[in-house]
Amino acid sequence: MGAMRARRLPGRHRRAEGRQVTYREVIAIKEFRALWYGQGLSLLGDQLAQVALAVLVYDRTQSALATAAVYALTYLPSIVGGPLLAGLADRFARRGVMLACDLIRAALVAVMAVPGVPFWALCTLVFLVVLLSAPFSAARAALLPEVLEGDTYVIGSALQNMTNQAVQMLGFAAGGAMIATMGPYRALALDAATFLGSALILVSGVHRRPAAHSEGGKPSMWTMTMDGARLVFGSKKLRTIVLFAWLCGFYILPEGLAAPYAATLHTGTLPIPVITGLLMAAMPTGTVVGAFLFSRFVSPPRRLRLMGWMAMLSCAPLMVTALRPPLAVVLAAWVLSGIGGAYQLAANAAFVQNVPAERRAQAFGLVQSGLMAVQGIGILVGGFAAERLGPEPVVALAGVTGVVSAAVLAVVWTESRGKARAPS
Repeated sequence: MGAMRARRLPGRHRRAEGRQVTYREVIAIKEFRALWYGQGLSLLGDQLAQVALAVLVYDRTQSALATAAVYALTYLPSIVGGPLLAGLADRFARRGVMLACDLIRAALVAVMAVPGVPFWALCTLVFLVVLLSAPFSAARAALLPEVLEGDTYVIGSALQNMTNQAVQMLGFAAGGAMIATMGPYRALALDAATFLGSALILVSGVHRRPAAHSEGGKPSMWTMTMDGARLVFGSKKLRTIVLFAWLCGFYILPEGLAAPYAATLHTGTLPIPVITGLLMAAMPTGTVVGAFLFSRFVSPPRRLRLMGWMAMLSCAPLMVTALRPPLAVVLAAWVLSGIGGAYQLAANAAFVQNVPAERRAQAFGLVQSGLMAVQGIGILVGGFAAERLGPEPVVALAGVTGVVSAAVLAVVWTESRGKARAPS
């Protein structure tokens, strides 16, 4: 396994090494701010669209399977886009890839916002929009370690993660009321505008950089995909880190069942859309808290040691739903699950440290593809099971399976780290 040869960056980027990094130092970096603001703006528009879609489909069909299937549509295109399109961010300038994806997605969503577009056309447009998120996310993930390095990267990732989850929390919690006020087409138009805003921020705040493969010719997309797969899955340590990342398929599953779960919790006090928004906001709320505590008060070596325990915490609270508790208990359990999900920060940092910079986008794309696939497939399977068993036991079963999987990975991870520390 080859360790990443980190590029030394000048000035304040380098001085943060060897000590605890503060959020203020990271925010002071202009390029990070641009990536941070653009991502948050675009994500806010996306959350409004997701809430509208979940509530609308369940209201029309009263089917947990149909609701989960449409929700999964926002994940599944990345199965194709990750392996095949993520390499674009290694073949071409990463900022340029991000700008192109933002502009094309803005145009596609603008078409979706036109009243009267057939349902099949809307589904096709949604597929294409999500498909383009693969090269965009790979480019951004590969670019961030060039802007930040060392523990500065971890703190920056934590800040982005907290912001993303806070935006999701806000979008999910307030989305139902906003959709009821502005309507779905205006929400889609707002989503299109956020993509344009993101593109403007990137142009003004992120420097141009040459493509990672600008020298010595550019390999074919197929060659890059195969090389990336060998890199990611050819190392036991990288495989373990990737499987830790993919555990989110278990603890994200409840979000896909939020609307039918809200129907079971409905007592007449709160409308079902409000309960749906609260359920979908619970895990992002916990992730904000967990990411802050994990990045700010836990040292980098201890983060790696705690990764297995935190992964188990991300799934264990879901088991309480088997007892069919009231809304307050469900929300508390899902918040605690989100706190456990902060282990992804350690997994992300460990992955970056073990992937060469010139192959980073392709590697991230492959992992992101699997990440979206396990979430989409998990939600589909969960929706199918919830049709027959109800959402509560399905969520509990996801928690049990996730805890067992996390425990196995924790043992493997501890062994691999012990071998890495052992003298040769």
